[in-house]
Amino acid sequence: MKLTISWDTFSAAPHRMFFFGGIVQSILTLTWWLIDLAGRYGTLYVPISWAIVPTDAHAFLMIYGFFPFFIFGFLMTTFPRWMNGDEVERSAYVPAFILLAAGSLLFYEGLIFSFILLKIALILFLAGWGMGLYALLRVYLRAKHPDKRHATIASVVMVVGWLLVAGFTSDEAHLVAIAKVGGIWLILLPVFFAVSHRMIPFFSANVIPDYKIVRPDWVLALIPGFALVHGILELTGLQALTWLVDLPMAASAIYLTRAWRLRESLAVPILGMLHIGFAWLGIALLLYTIQSLDLLMTGQLILAKAPLHALTIGYFTSILLAMATRVTLGHSGMAMKVDRLTWGIFLGFQAVPMLRIISELPGLEPTLRSHLYLCTGLVWLACFGLWTYKFAPIYWKPRSDGGAG
Repeated sequence: MKLTISWDTFSAAPHRMFFFGGIVQSILTLTWWLIDLAGRYGTLYVPISWAIVPTDAHAFLMIYGFFPFFIFGFLMTTFPRWMNGDEVERSAYVPAFILLAAGSLLFYEGLIFSFILLKIALILFLAGWGMGLYALLRVYLRAKHPDKRHATIASVVMVVGWLLVAGFTSDEAHLVAIAKVGGIWLILLPVFFAVSHRMIPFFSANVIPDYKIVRPDWVLALIPGFALVHGILELTGLQALTWLVDLPMAASAIYLTRAWRLRESLAVPILGMLHIGFAWLGIALLLYTIQSLDLLMTGQLILAKAPLHALTIGYFTSILLAMATRVTLGHSGMAMKVDRLTWGIFLGFQAVPMLRIISELPGLEPTLRSHLYLCTGLVWLACFGLWTYKFAPIYWKPRSDGGAG
C-alpha cells in the first residue's frame, strides 16, 4: 500500500497537525513509561537512570506533553466558531506545532542522554506553547461575540499553563511541584469541564428526542473555582480538607451526568462516548472526597493515587478520545457516526482507568500491583495504537467531501 503524505493537506487545518502530534505522544509517552516501569517493577533489567526523576518526567509528559496537543488543536478549531471570530492562520499554528513537536521529541533524548538537552527541549516546548497561546488570544480578543464564558476559561488556563511550564523549565523543586499539581487542577480540569459544559448538551440536543438543554452558569463557576481551591489545599499539605470542595464538585458532576441523560446517549455511540467520559468526573471527585475524609479521620491515604487516575485517565483521556473522534470525522467530511471498531476501542479503553484504580487499592500483593501497572500501560497502548491506525491517515488525506480544511 502506497503511503502519500501531502504537507499542504496535513497543515490545512490546526486539528490535523495537533491531533497527529497528540496521538504520537499517546504512544511515545506510554512506551517510555512502560520501559521505566519494566525496569523498576518488572525485574526485566536494572532500573534505568534518567536525567530527572522518572515520576517528574511522567508527570510532565502526561500533563503537558500529551493533552495540550489535543487542547490546542481543539481550541484553534472551535474558538472561531464559538465566538464568530477569525480563523487561526496557518502562519500562526504551523510554527507553534513544530516547536511543540520538536520540544516533545527532544525531551525523550534529554531523558536518555543529557540534562542540557532536556532544558533545550523544555525551552522549545515553552516557545511553541507561547506561539499557540498568542494565536488563540488573537482570536479571543478580536471577537465581538457577547458570550465568551467558555473561551475565557480556556484562555485563562492556557496562560496559566504557559507559566507552569516555565516553572517546570526552571528545575526549582517547589515550582516543579506547583506545575505537577497545577497542571491537573488549574489547567486540565477547568478546560475539560468548560468544553464538556458547552459541547455535551449541544451535541445531545441534536440527537436525543425531546432533549432539554441543562447548562447552568453556577456550575461553570463552581467547578473551576473549587478546582483552584483544591490545588491550593493539596500544595499546602491540607489534603484532609479538600473534601470541602471535592464533595460539591462531585455532586455537581453527578447531577449533570443525570441531567444530560447518559442512558439515552448510549443509543448513539458517538454521543455515548462523550457521556461515558464525563461520568468519570463525578466518580473521580467522589473518590477524592472519600480519600480526603478518610485522611481527616485516620491519617491514611487509603486510595493512594486511584482518584488521580480516575480523573486523568477516566475523565480527561476518555473525553479526549471521544472529542478527537468527533472532530476528526466532522472535519474530514465523513459521516458523524462511529463503527464497531471505534466503539470497541473506546469501551476497551475504559479498562485502563479501572485497572489503574484497582492497582491502588490497599492490601494488594506488591507483585500483583506491579503487574497491574504494566497491564494498564499495555491496554492503553493497544487502544491508542488501534485508534491511531484507524484515524491517523485522515490527517494527511484531503477531506472526503472535497471541502477545505
